Amino acid sequence: MTLETGSDVPLHLAGNNAPIAEEVTLEPSEVVGSIPEELSGQFFRNGPNPRTGWSPHSFAGDGMIHTVALEEGRATWYRNRYVRTPLYEHPGESRFALAFDPVTSRIDYRVTTANTHLVAHAGRLFALEEGGFPYEVTPELATIGAFTFDGALRTPMTAHPKTCPVTGELLFFGYRLRPPYLTYYRASPDGEVLQTQVVDVPRATMMHDFAVTEHHVIFMDLPVVFDERQAAVGGPPWRWDDAHRARFGVLPRADGEAPVRWFDVEPCYVWHTMNAFESEDSITVTGTRVETLWRQGADDHGGGLPALYRWTLHLASGTVTEGPLDDASSEYPRVADARIGLPHRYGYMVSFSMEAEPERTEIYKYDLDRGGVRDVHRLPAGHTCGEAVFVPRASGRHEDDGYLMTFAHDRSRGTGYLAILDAADLAAAPVAEIHLPVRVPAGFHGNWVPGRRRP
Repeated sequence: MTLETGSDVPLHLAGNNAPIAEEVTLEPSEVVGSIPEELSGQFFRNGPNPRTGWSPHSFAGDGMIHTVALEEGRATWYRNRYVRTPLYEHPGESRFALAFDPVTSRIDYRVTTANTHLVAHAGRLFALEEGGFPYEVTPELATIGAFTFDGALRTPMTAHPKTCPVTGELLFFGYRLRPPYLTYYRASPDGEVLQTQVVDVPRATMMHDFAVTEHHVIFMDLPVVFDERQAAVGGPPWRWDDAHRARFGVLPRADGEAPVRWFDVEPCYVWHTMNAFESEDSITVTGTRVETLWRQGADDHGGGLPALYRWTLHLASGTVTEGPLDDASSEYPRVADARIGLPHRYGYMVSFSMEAEPERTEIYKYDLDRGGVRDVHRLPAGHTCGEAVFVPRASGRHEDDGYLMTFAHDRSRGTGYLAILDAADLAAAPVAEIHLPVRVPAGFHGNWVPGRRRP
């Protein structure tokens, strides 16, 4: 069952943003094209799906994970399941009331929507949302529970950790509303936390993402700040503050004692980084940038739509060279996982709109060796999709030898499908479309995890 929407329904609950009411396990209804036989595993995508049918913001919906399993050229099953957190168990109740203990003034980080991302590490799957602990789930989407790395995690965890392709380490951070505001973590390939380091920042700012290079991590201390007085009276907890400096902080990844070095940048907000890499005398960061965010309140998006941008931090002089790489509105940047933190040629994004039902989505492939020239895959009219995840070919020789996977929505059918594109020939017709007999609501982030699984 799909909840009804109308003209007075907020954007985050309208069109394909509308939540669905049922958890299902079923077989795909149709495959158009041919699924590559080398693809055996699961594509996962997380997103908000408020259990009551309503939420005040897209960030507040209960986390629901969607997955399609592939096995040697066949699509075997689709499943969607809520992440069973305290918010799921108490639908419609206040997150603050569930998480905050007025006697001890402590916050229970098990109270989370777990609705933003799903990542794999050390043989485990984690559903993530930056305000709480990770929630471990099985490949079949059963919830195991909150995960704290054997008690080493004592803050929330970002929804955007990075796995180093060289060391296999998981690099992540947590930000809090009280001191210490920012903590950096480094975990081994088998999940042991090797480093916990407090990073000195003056106040709580919303750090949605960060970036890593081969030897450094880069934090973004930007002017979207926590306003305790607004939050106390039920207002938006985050607001723009012109008085807060915009800066990037560079910290050695594995020192543990080194201080962070800050580089001032032009005021902005960055939702997501595409990647970062270092050379002998500079660090280059790419990501999506808006000039301002929430200056006049939670509904103010007057800072423009996000677009691809580049910052070059000059280590000797302490200066920054920055500027746009494209003016097309786009979001959800990804690179091949094998290039995270390393020099890369290609990056992948999708067009971005503030409309409930845009005409179509375009998928972009940026060639950064050619100054950000982009190839485009245009979905048919009435088709929209989310983040496109790169999956390498087993025999790939080049950085773009692989596929892009994304959940898409066909408005005329009212149903969803998993699209598989050729990343080396983005303008070509899809390699395969795995159509489902149900709608897959728009969501946030996900990943491809190789390995055969039965429902």
